[in-house]
Amino acid sequence: MNFTLSEEQRMIQQATREFAQKELLPGVIKRDENQTFPKEQVQKMAEMGLMGMMCSPKYGGGGMDTISYILAMEEISKIDASCSVIMSVNNSLVCWGIEKYGTDNQKDKYLPDLTSGNKIGAFCLSEPEAGSDATSQSTTAIEKKDHYLLNGTKNWITSGNSASTFLVIAQSDVTKGHKGINAFIVEKNWDGVVIGKKENKLGIRGSDTHSVMFNDVKVPKENRISEEGFGFKFAMQTLAGGRIGIAAQALGIASGAYELALQYSKERKSFGKPICQHQAIAFKLADMSTTIDAARLLCFKAGWEKDQGLDYRLSGAMAKLFCAEHAMKITTDAVQIHGGYGFVKEYHVERLMRDAKITQIYEGTSEIQKIVISRSILN
Repeated sequence: MNFTLSEEQRMIQQATREFAQKELLPGVIKRDENQTFPKEQVQKMAEMGLMGMMCSPKYGGGGMDTISYILAMEEISKIDASCSVIMSVNNSLVCWGIEKYGTDNQKDKYLPDLTSGNKIGAFCLSEPEAGSDATSQSTTAIEKKDHYLLNGTKNWITSGNSASTFLVIAQSDVTKGHKGINAFIVEKNWDGVVIGKKENKLGIRGSDTHSVMFNDVKVPKENRISEEGFGFKFAMQTLAGGRIGIAAQALGIASGAYELALQYSKERKSFGKPICQHQAIAFKLADMSTTIDAARLLCFKAGWEKDQGLDYRLSGAMAKLFCAEHAMKITTDAVQIHGGYGFVKEYHVERLMRDAKITQIYEGTSEIQKIVISRSILN
């Protein structure tokens, strides 16, 4: 067992850390306040190779391992979780899903634009009446002679307005239940694709979360991913990897808040000495540091299992559950350490606390992760 990062992994970590400080930190408060999509920043992330890190170089990707991706996600998330969720969806869900299960033609057609940042991908699973219950798809894709006719509404779609390429999960045969669900690659500019309202969110306010409507959209049969009825399995397999990305995001939010709190505790004085010398603060920092190390190791384990071709569904669920739950606690503690300053936007930690909350909800709520974990350990 080796706990040492490779030279390449350390370089990726350092380069991403410097990039986040230089390119993402300036303006992050304003982007959050105004709900501004970080278009320029995402393009620079793409130029760094962050939008297709794990994708094969054959399609313009970096061909990197999952550990490298976790390291990069943590560093980006320390500064701007809105940028990191755009990066996560594009990498873990869209690029990975197409490369893993798509045809050669689908890979050649879509992946180069997605890895280069020319286009952004979105994953359309959740619906107004089907969030955690992914089997209850109301969106339909009825098979016709040479196409499927797609109708329905998806909501909570990350990059909903900025994305050009959508992976859409839809029901084609209700009599078959989840085995009648298909997955499709849908282009935003096709007739019948309508972008709904932008959500006014608590956190990750820089990412554009929208509902997306499909009204009699003709999807060519060659845009179905894998065989008929594979959609539900596709969604579950893709989300299993996506959870590692969100775990890394939660880890980054937590470690970013901890680093700010640690620095502040050394500078802020009360009762004649830095507050870090008061046991109440010192112990809080000790708990934060220990928890973050544990969270990082869970992420690394899940990433390592994925890279080794092992079943990572359990480790991914554990990593997401642990990282998300503790990101909420650590960011709250960081605000507490800052006192009144932590309650104002200028000091960043209140934003990190707001951003942390969504990691307990999207790509499978904490309760869903507990279902996955309990089923695994009880079988």
